Amino acid sequence: MLVSTKGRYALRVMLELAQFEGEGYLPLTEIAERQDISVKYLESIIAVLSKAGLVDGVRGKGGGYRLNRKPEEYSVGELLKLTEGSLAPVACLDCKPNKCERSEDCKTLPMWEKLDEIICDYLNSVTLADLLK
Repeated sequence: MLVSTKGRYALRVMLELAQFEGEGYLPLTEIAERQDISVKYLESIIAVLSKAGLVDGVRGKGGGYRLNRKPEEYSVGELLKLTEGSLAPVACLDCKPNKCERSEDCKTLPMWEKLDEIICDYLNSVTLADLLK
């Protein structure tokens, strides 16, 4: 599992929004400046987060983005799965049911499944609030 810049930046954006929770909408330009990420790249990331219903956005003067849930209600696993598509350590676990023709005879599959479970359980147990502590 390798987390891309898209996943890492999405997490940074969500943490930035969590830090300013309750203070209204945060302009994307401010987030970009503080996080040293291009506004154009952040626009593509925030579009994914917004479309998934994780953030609320308002256009125009005084606009920007904000969380629509409390920071403790967002798991890192949820955010990374959204941006990465999969956190599976091997390709054959990307889809359910496993479509690999060797899965029934694969001696390593149980190990990979356990690793996948451990990764998912851990990332789902960590929230934005945890990271802000």
